[in-house]
Parts: sequence; structure tokens; C-alpha cells
Amino acid sequence: MLDEPQALDRMFQALSDQTRRGMIDRLGRGPASVTELAQPLDMALPTVMKHLQVLETSGLVLSEKAGRVRTYHLRKEALAAVERWIAERRASWNKMFDRLDLFLEETSTEATGE
Repeated sequence: MLDEPQALDRMFQALSDQTRRGMIDRLGRGPASVTELAQPLDMALPTVMKHLQVLETSGLVLSEKAGRVRTYHLRKEALAAVERWIAERRASWNKMFDRLDLFLEETSTEATGE
């Protein structure tokens, strides 16, 4: 699932929101209940739940319910898929910049006659 383009699209869409990125940051320190995730936010609990639903649908977090408490956990392997995608792009861009540097160096050398 993590290599599917649609899954990656859902992850980036989920990460596009500042509130959800804050929740991801918080979950990076360990599991948290809905109440704990909602505490620092200035929004109604149903809105918090919608944000968490987006994160869960994207595959970035998992939830489990024990009694009346729902706890969320970060799925680090999902973040690794995002990181892998970015690293692949970075490597490609670096190769292009290296070729551009070489071209500019060769062009500069030819222009100066060295």
C-alpha cells in the first residue's frame, strides 16, 4: 500500500495541514489520546476527530480503542515512505545540478580559452 501513488497522495494531503502536522509532531513523542491531542488546539472536538480521521485514512497514524478512550499511534513506516519519495527526488535534482555545474564549468573554460 505504501508504494501506491494514491497512498502517497493521501499522506501528502494529510501533511498539508498545520494542525495535522502538529498532531504528527506530538505523536512522534509517543501515543496520545484524542483528549491529549485536542488539548493544545483551539477547536471543537468533532473538528479534531475529523483531522485524526484524515491522518488515519492516509495511513500515517493508527488508533485503538480501550473502553471509552481512543489512542493514536504514529506509523513511522508510513513516514518512511514519504521520506523515501523525497530522498529519491533530492537525488535526481542533485544529479541535474551536478550536470549543470559541469556544463557551466566547461563553458566557462571554453570562453576563457583555458
